[in-house]
Amino acid sequence: MAFLKTILVILLVYYLLKILAKMFAPKILNYAAKKTESHFRKTFEGFNQETKQQEEQVGDVIIDKKSTTKKGKSEKVGEYIDFEELD
Repeated sequence: MAFLKTILVILLVYYLLKILAKMFAPKILNYAAKKTESHFRKTFEGFNQETKQQEEQVGDVIIDKKSTTKKGKSEKVGEYIDFEELD
């Protein structure tokens, strides 16, 4: 008889948790979504303020120096040997 009571209690708890999850899961997910949204808003507001400050600095001269090395294969690898055909 104790075995049947244990099975009944387990099934009752399982279905109770299932019903509670259906009731509270949307509220919990909505709360998590709002918290995530507020976190991203705070992060991107700081990013937007930094870019605005950089754009407001008028009159600054910026010189981008290009490298003087040539791109391509300028290195010699090995020796070139000219072979002749023999008759």
